[in-house]
Amino acid sequence: MMNTQILIADSSSLIVFGTEMLLRQRQNTAVSTATCGSDLLRIARDLQPDIIIAGEQIDPSLDSLALTEQLQQAAPTSRIMLMGFISDGLLIHDLLAIGVRGYLYMGDDLRENLLTAVEAVLKQRLYLSPTANAEYLISIQSGKRDWKLDPQARAVLRLLAQGYSIGHIALQLKLSPRRVYWERQKLRRRFGASTNEHLICRAVEEGFGVFAE
Repeated sequence: MMNTQILIADSSSLIVFGTEMLLRQRQNTAVSTATCGSDLLRIARDLQPDIIIAGEQIDPSLDSLALTEQLQQAAPTSRIMLMGFISDGLLIHDLLAIGVRGYLYMGDDLRENLLTAVEAVLKQRLYLSPTANAEYLISIQSGKRDWKLDPQARAVLRLLAQGYSIGHIALQLKLSPRRVYWERQKLRRRFGASTNEHLICRAVEEGFGVFAE
């Protein structure tokens, strides 16, 4: 039987070590590791693993959506699972929508969830650890299946329309650049746009007053 290739990546070497030890219990499994974003993308590109399990904050310059997209480009056939502290059901919904196959909330017991998650993902199923699953179900049951433009998103959209950079928007709104990047990526997906210019045009077409103060 061929080995299942799994790549684990997180900025914490302790999390990487603990996750690796758990996966070593699984038969016919080869484990590779990375502790920074550049190594993660390089190894993913070279190895093309069956599963990538990545900490969502392994690269401080990338939000989870952008990290997922880069991993999909580097290893198109790999199944991507993320680990982190997202407990917003709508954000988890977004991650699943772009192709993430599993999410492990780090407040849940990794020992009880990791191997089950791997088996589920290998069988082409989605896996959410208990906390992530509960929040996701709440968001679905509340009827909020589609991400809406909240005041923060509208503010980012308005400043993008005025030509400001991610860094300037972060200073203006007192947000981290990572959060602004996340909002911009979500806005692009919401309006089906690939560039800021396209995003602004689509927003105007839908009646959003993005130029208003």
